[in-house]
Amino acid sequence: MTITIYHNPACGTSRNTLAMIRQSGEEPTVIEYLKTPPSRERLVELIAAIGAPIRDIMRQKGTPYEELGLDDAAVTDAQLIDAMLAHPILINRPIVETPKGTRLCRPSEVVLEILPNPQIGAFTKEDGEVVTFDGGKGAQS
Repeated sequence: MTITIYHNPACGTSRNTLAMIRQSGEEPTVIEYLKTPPSRERLVELIAAIGAPIRDIMRQKGTPYEELGLDDAAVTDAQLIDAMLAHPILINRPIVETPKGTRLCRPSEVVLEILPNPQIGAFTKEDGEVVTFDGGKGAQS
């Protein structure tokens, strides 16, 4: 089974998500999207698979989002994608793709919805929060 994570190692949420995947017994393909951004076609596929509006998949904090005027409602989806390709930091993370689905994993325990083996037991996030999987009903903090 192939699992891919679009990862930023400087992001705690991304590191926690990667650790949860590994604790589930899977070794994902790790794409550091700031170094290797997705193509336009791939980015459009990921956004469609997530099923959320493009703006919901964009990172605003610590990015040129406002500086580029992307907060203007008149900016089209195509222009938003252009901006994400020109400035990959605008792509929110982590995005995880598995045969069970694709999600923007914020918070990190969202990944449990799409892992083939989500019963990871207790997991302690970097901030000390403990997450457990309750046997099929989802993650609990």
